[in-house]
Amino acid sequence: MRTEVDYTIPDVMVVREDGKKVSFRKELDDGRPVMVNFIFATCSAICPALSHVFAKVQSKLGDNAKKVHMVSVSIDPEHDTPEKLREYAAKFKAGPQWNHYTGTLESSVAIQKSFNAYRGDKMNHTPLTIIRVAPGKPWVRLDGFAKPDELIAEVQGRAPAR
Repeated sequence: MRTEVDYTIPDVMVVREDGKKVSFRKELDDGRPVMVNFIFATCSAICPALSHVFAKVQSKLGDNAKKVHMVSVSIDPEHDTPEKLREYAAKFKAGPQWNHYTGTLESSVAIQKSFNAYRGDKMNHTPLTIIRVAPGKPWVRLDGFAKPDELIAEVQGRAPAR
């Protein structure tokens, strides 16, 4: 299901898979279209499927992938260290435009709540991708498993009206 939503991103610090502590809001506002999903490294159901879709988007975009910021936020920050997220990212051959973020439980919950994605427990999370074509533009929420071509159409601003 596709809906346009106005989200307010919390100004929290997170840790990227390279170990660098960064402002989540600033990471999202780097000028590129951004697509966000929620994962955890030990997930064996929804998360690999979501990450596989991001991998397909990356592959289909080819050299243009660097023009899109792909963001995977851990919903298990107590266990997902930067090292574990690097290993997880490597499984899906994540390029430099695809970052994985962890941090404190508080920052993860704040981010999930800001996107209305918090379900109280990592085992209750649902498939979701959130996209914004540019800072200041509306967010598009895609509940369920989106196809790679749907995500590409959204980030390129050519999604069909529904």
